Amino acid sequence: MQIDRPFSQGAQLLHLRSKGRGFYQITSNVIAFVNATKIDTGLLTLFCRHTSASLLITENADPDVLKDLEAALARLAPENARYLHSNEGADDMPAHIRTALTQTHISIPVIQSMPTLGAWQGIFLYEHRHFPHDREIAMHLMGQS
Repeated sequence: MQIDRPFSQGAQLLHLRSKGRGFYQITSNVIAFVNATKIDTGLLTLFCRHTSASLLITENADPDVLKDLEAALARLAPENARYLHSNEGADDMPAHIRTALTQTHISIPVIQSMPTLGAWQGIFLYEHRHFPHDREIAMHLMGQS
């Protein structure tokens, strides 16, 4: 993962090369970004700039949670359905559905220069396509020092 030089204080792009479908924890990258801004109290927004990947806050302790999420979304958006949109491969339309069912942006309060995540929460990019993709997440923090 790579973080761009700041656009301005409080805004950066996080670049991630996925290895294909799965969950990629970005919590430490987000915390590093928040710490670099020197903002003590504010609101952090994360935005995934893609239509076949999304963002999640979910449990980061038990890997079975991620396996169960993947299995549930596979049932909700199967690849073998007869979708009209199919010119980018069998996994493309299900990826769009998965993105619509999850989220492309997250807002997290920042208190004492830390995102206010719960003890078991982690922030994940969720890649919905089978093949590797370059992904970008815009990170923006507004607040006060």
